[in-house]
Amino acid sequence: MLNPCDPAFVAHLASLVPDGTLSAPEPRHLEEPRGRWTGTAGVLARPRTTGEVAALVRASAVARVGVVPVSGGTGLVGGQILASGPAPVLLSLERMTALRGIWPEENAMVVEAGMVLADVQAEGAKVGRFFPLSLASEGSCRIGGNLAANAGGTAVLRYGNARDLCLGLEAVLPDGTIFNGLTRLRKDNAGYDLRHLLIGSEGTLGIITAASLKLFPQAAARVVALLAVPSPSSALDLLALCGERAAGMVSAFELIHRTGFDFLAETGFDLRAPFDPVPEWLVLLELELPAGLEPEVTMAGLYEAGAEAELVSDGVIATSEAQAAAIWSLRETIPLANRKVGAVSSHDISLPLSAIPGFIAEAPRAIAGLGAFRVNCFGHLGDGNLHWNVFPERGHAKAEHDAVRDEVKRVVHDLVHSLGGSVAAEHGVGRLKVADLARYADPGKLAAMRAIKAALDPAGIMNPGAVLG
Repeated sequence: MLNPCDPAFVAHLASLVPDGTLSAPEPRHLEEPRGRWTGTAGVLARPRTTGEVAALVRASAVARVGVVPVSGGTGLVGGQILASGPAPVLLSLERMTALRGIWPEENAMVVEAGMVLADVQAEGAKVGRFFPLSLASEGSCRIGGNLAANAGGTAVLRYGNARDLCLGLEAVLPDGTIFNGLTRLRKDNAGYDLRHLLIGSEGTLGIITAASLKLFPQAAARVVALLAVPSPSSALDLLALCGERAAGMVSAFELIHRTGFDFLAETGFDLRAPFDPVPEWLVLLELELPAGLEPEVTMAGLYEAGAEAELVSDGVIATSEAQAAAIWSLRETIPLANRKVGAVSSHDISLPLSAIPGFIAEAPRAIAGLGAFRVNCFGHLGDGNLHWNVFPERGHAKAEHDAVRDEVKRVVHDLVHSLGGSVAAEHGVGRLKVADLARYADPGKLAAMRAIKAALDPAGIMNPGAVLG
C-alpha cells in the first residue's frame, strides 16, 4: 500500500535537495496529448544531478511514496499520468540536459536523459555524425522518455528502435541505488544486460538519468519519393524489390491510405498530395545514399523497376530538400488531422509483414457489425507497424460510438493477436493497455515480468499502475 506525497513528506524531500528543486505541479506535467487523463501529484521535483534523483527516490522508497517519472509529455498511452490513487512525487529530468561527451571516432555520445531528441540530433551533427531516432514530436520529447518507451519512429527499418541505438545507461533503481552502466563498448557479455531490462520498462523498474548512444556517419545524399501503389500487397512486394536493389539504403518505407489526405482537407490543413485524384494507397520511400550514387537517378531506377513489375502506377520524386520536407510534412501531419477528427478507437499495432494485407482486408469486416465507421490506416510498413484508427462517419461525433468503443478495440486486437502480432507496437503499454497486456501476453512472460518487478521494486513505488497495473 502506497502513501501519499503529503506536505510533511514534501518538507522532508526539501531537506535532501537544493532549493528550487521542488515546486507545485504544473498543468503541463499533469496532462497527456489526447486529453484522456489528468494526473495527480503531491510535488514536482526537477533535480539537476543523478545524485539528487537518487536521494529523492531513496526517500520515496523508505516512505512508500509513489514516483512517476515524466519526460517530454508526448506519450500516448498514459505512462506519464497517474490519474487516481495516493498522490505521487512527479519527477522530471528537464533540467538534466547536458552533453557529457562525444567521440566521433567511436560513433558514440553520452547525454543526460532530459535532453530533447532534436538537440541530441543537433549535437551529433556538429561533429559530422547522425543520430537516427526521428519522431514527429522530436522537438519536445526527451531521450530518457524515448528509451523508457523504446521509441520507434520512421527510421526503424534501417537503424532499429531506440533500444538498438543505446550502448549503455546510467539509472537510479527503485531503492535509490545508482546503476553506473554508461559503457561505450559494442561487445560486453559480463553478466545480465540491465540496459535492455530498463529500456522499454516505462519507468517501472528505475529512472534513466543518462545514456550512451550510437552515432552514424552522415549519408552523402538523401532522396524521398511518394509512390502510388495498387494495394498493400503491392507495397510489400515493392519493399522487397527495394531491399534487393538498394540494400542497406532504405531508411523509411511508409504506407499511407487516401483517408489520411481526406482528413487533412477536412480539418483545414493547407497540405495537398501531389496527385489528382489521390490514389487509394501510397508509399513514402526514403533512401540514404553513400557517396558516388546519384540520388534522383537511383530513385528513378527503383521507380522504373517497380512500374515494370506493376507495383507502382505513379510517383513524385523530390528534387530538393524543400520538396522532400513537403512530402514528409504530409505524413507527419496526418496524426494531427486524426486528432481533430476524433477517433472512436486508435490502434498502434505490429504484424508479421506477410500478414499485413490480410489484416487490412479483414479488420473492417470484423468491426462492421458494431457501427458505421471510417478507417485511417497508415504507418511504418517497413517494420510492420501500422496505425489502424477507427473514426465516425463524416458529420457524426465519436461520442455516438462510446458504447462500442471497448468492443471495437477488443475485436481489432483479437484479430492482431490471432495473426501473431502485437497490440503495443511503438507507444508501449502505459496505463491504457494494462488489460491488453494481461489478455494477450504469454503467461510465462507475464510471470517473469512480475517477478522482476517484485525483486527490483518490492514496495511498488516506481510508476505505480503502469504496464503491470
